[in-house]
Amino acid sequence: MTSENGAVEDLTGTPVVIVTGASSGIGRAAAQELAGRGWRLALLGRDAGRLEAAAASCRALGPGPIDTFQCDFTSLDHVRAVAAAVRERYPKIDVLANNAGGNVFSRRSTVDGFEETIQSNHLAHFLLSMQLRENLRGGRIINTSSAVHMQGRLDPEDLNGANRGYSAMAFYGNAKQANVLFAVEATKRWPDIVSTAFHPGVVRTRFGRESGLYSFFYKYVPGLRTPAKGAETLVWLATVDRGQIHSGGYYQDKRERTASARATDPAAAQRLWEVSEAAVTARP
Repeated sequence: MTSENGAVEDLTGTPVVIVTGASSGIGRAAAQELAGRGWRLALLGRDAGRLEAAAASCRALGPGPIDTFQCDFTSLDHVRAVAAAVRERYPKIDVLANNAGGNVFSRRSTVDGFEETIQSNHLAHFLLSMQLRENLRGGRIINTSSAVHMQGRLDPEDLNGANRGYSAMAFYGNAKQANVLFAVEATKRWPDIVSTAFHPGVVRTRFGRESGLYSFFYKYVPGLRTPAKGAETLVWLATVDRGQIHSGGYYQDKRERTASARATDPAAAQRLWEVSEAAVTARP
């Protein structure tokens, strides 16, 4: 874990945003836009070099202090350590952008014993949100989901998908469904926090870099969105008047959309929360 701490400043009134997956793609683009608006940023990412490059690009755009925290979401202990540092650094957090994640093209288990797709896309963010909950009072949580959530068949009783054959896209769809379910249940449990999920569109990013076919698609196929375009709804959800957004809602292109029935089922949302809480509080 690394962070950069500047001199103590009077930052009263300067909004604070925590962005995971900030070293590239949608996270980096959102951070740059918010930096240009004068926000104070905490950028989380796995790769130290790309993370610092993202921070440097944000510093060139705005006056707000920008800190970096190297964080590997495949380790829940790492998430806990970073969360503790973030809590100490930012007594009040206005926005937590749960954006990190990706597709894993072969079944892998993390050091915590969970299938990597569900941990890196959901469980790590769930834990981070729980750890920052008190600092987020009166703030917002924004979860980067995907239209692929509609293909999800998430079973909260089998988060690892141990009873199913592995399909990268199917497991990714399950994880993106979990992002929407989290927003639905967080709205009930944390009514003082506006919790939303959104689909950024198909964006030209490093997504799918483990697969030659996917890498080719995201690098060369025409018509894909730029990261800046993909980040527009995230930035809008972070900055628009609270009265214009619906907590628990699912958004695309700055408009509320209808998520799948599986992703908004109250019983599934409650059970996923219970299972996720047990998972992140247990030790391997």
